[in-house]
Amino acid sequence: MLNYLINLISKQLKRVSQNPLLKSMLIVAVVTFIIKVIAFYKETIIAGAFGIDEVLDTFYLAVLVPVFIQSVFINSLKHLFIPNYIAEIKNDGNRSSFQALVFLITIGVSLFSVLLAYLSTDIFLELLFPNNTESFYQLIKSQLYIVLPCLFFWGLSSVISGLLEVENRFLISTISEIFPLITMIIFLIYLKKYFGPMVLAYGTLTGSILGFMFLLFFAIKHKDLAISKPKMNDNSRVMIKQLPPKISSGFLSAMNNIVDQFFAGQLIAGSVAAINYGNRVPAFGVTIVIMALGSVLLPHFSRLVNEDLKAAYHYLFKVLKLVLGVGIVLTIIAIFMSDWIVELWLERDEFTHENTLKVSAIQQILLINVPFYLCTLIIVKFLTSINKNSFMAWISLVNLIINIILNIILMKYYDVFGLALSTSLVLIISSCFYFRFTYKQYKKLG
Repeated sequence: MLNYLINLISKQLKRVSQNPLLKSMLIVAVVTFIIKVIAFYKETIIAGAFGIDEVLDTFYLAVLVPVFIQSVFINSLKHLFIPNYIAEIKNDGNRSSFQALVFLITIGVSLFSVLLAYLSTDIFLELLFPNNTESFYQLIKSQLYIVLPCLFFWGLSSVISGLLEVENRFLISTISEIFPLITMIIFLIYLKKYFGPMVLAYGTLTGSILGFMFLLFFAIKHKDLAISKPKMNDNSRVMIKQLPPKISSGFLSAMNNIVDQFFAGQLIAGSVAAINYGNRVPAFGVTIVIMALGSVLLPHFSRLVNEDLKAAYHYLFKVLKLVLGVGIVLTIIAIFMSDWIVELWLERDEFTHENTLKVSAIQQILLINVPFYLCTLIIVKFLTSINKNSFMAWISLVNLIINIILNIILMKYYDVFGLALSTSLVLIISSCFYFRFTYKQYKKLG
């Protein structure tokens, strides 16, 4: 029996190694898993150092705007850049000119975002989180000003990471994410007394710089960077034309997180930290799968739709069936193990057993949406590859409206747990909308 299992595993590994797509997915999945384990360890240190008190709330609120800008503008540009860059290469276009244009847009967006965030901080805080103390606002602003330069490095890293993924260098682009984590752990262990409440902000900035330098080194080494005078052509025009609906979609989707943080900020101190901790395990599963599948599938879909669109749809539906089935089984297991996971992971020092029960309940509610959210993210990758970004903008608007309504209703009865329930319901409803639209597009092919 043992020999049979060894032979079976050996055959499967051999099959994977012979399939470049599966091999890339496996590499990304394994590396992402290791990175997320390190991330969990980082969260353990943070929980022991701060519990779920006001200091941690202020950090999450400080990074809210930079992460929002990254999600809306920087990630949107990367997702549009990859399929159109592949089309540029396939048509023997000027890839160096295309790269230069993307870098120019990214730098412009990053610098403008830094300036806008800096000038609008006071208005943002007073509007979304009124009636707090001056020390609370000052702590948020002090951390925000340290984190803001990260936007510049996140933008450049995003483009370079996209170039590496197009060339199937998924290992390098994935490993780069380890630097912010390791840096944060070092700062928390050795520099917490020196930086005090600012330690998380300085750790974030340093990690972003190191991650960018790592990507830049390998992009230069493998000669993936080829920059010349930027010029417009058909592919770049298509990319820029799709940018407004893609940014609109990203903006409205990211607003859901802002809305949730806003409502959580109206509750007792520690609610923002509690809902962030409660989302860590669901995000863990989502990140591993979407990094393994999504990062590899976007370039793959982009190539496939240029060759055989119907076959691309068939491949998409096959992936969705697998992800949904496996996701449901693993989600059920995670829900039953929720208390044990949080207790083992976070319960120490300032993080009490009462905190464990609260975070675990939030985590169980958020876990429900994981299989559906994964399917949505994969469909989004596919729709991006065929430039169906306008639909995604409309769905994001509908999701935002539903989320606000459900937050108001459910928070009234269930406090912070109602916010988690609202999030899960919105993501499940959204998944149904996305699949219905995609299937209708497929039926139009005949």
